[in-house]
Amino acid sequence: MKNPLISIYDVHKSFGETEVLKGISLDVGTGDVICIVGPSGSGKSTLLRCINALVPINRGSIRVGDFQVHQLKSEREKIPLRRMVSMVFQQYNLFPHRTALENVMMAPIHVLKQDRQEVKELAYGLLAKVGLQGKEKNYPGELSGGQQQRVAIARSLAMKPEVMLFDEVTAALDPETVKEVLLTIRELAEEGMTCLLVTHEMRFAREVADQMYFTDKGVIVESAPPADFFTNPQHERTREFLSQVL
Repeated sequence: MKNPLISIYDVHKSFGETEVLKGISLDVGTGDVICIVGPSGSGKSTLLRCINALVPINRGSIRVGDFQVHQLKSEREKIPLRRMVSMVFQQYNLFPHRTALENVMMAPIHVLKQDRQEVKELAYGLLAKVGLQGKEKNYPGELSGGQQQRVAIARSLAMKPEVMLFDEVTAALDPETVKEVLLTIRELAEEGMTCLLVTHEMRFAREVADQMYFTDKGVIVESAPPADFFTNPQHERTREFLSQVL
């Protein structure tokens, strides 16, 4: 791949004695949709956090655009990266005492120092984009889990990122609300947003991914386009995993 937007090379990460990432390398092109699957504890979520500089790596390198992520030390240095790379978590992390609209507006106003009225118009537009027209003045406690997660997606989009990281964003949702969140992500992917998803939603991954990565015990066991990954996995460990989740 020529000039990938994200380049991860030989990344190692340990927490104490536990080595979570054991030499991960992968490239992501602009507009690519990458789905990372694997058993719990295989390092998937840690990898996303390393890309966003939420977790420092022990060895290797991560480049996102012009940012050498592994070299960013202070929170001040990381702010421009976080403008470019937004992350949506399994837990929505919304401020309960703020309305949906206020939750979306906070970062552009406080972090980016943007004009309040402009941000307000942007926030209304983003809430409409994720299907939440009419819910702008609702507090998180008045919204379903799926609606809260879509507010969290709108909040991430308010930073106008070039890359979106989704960390098992449907894991805490009931089955009825999973669909509406996945639809929102699908629309972003179709619009050309570069997306990395850690997910257990295999059917969804099969439909939206450009490339699948299967991780286990801190290494990438196998990567392939979805058509090959799901119908003709090359590695015995991949076959074993897929037989349990499909």
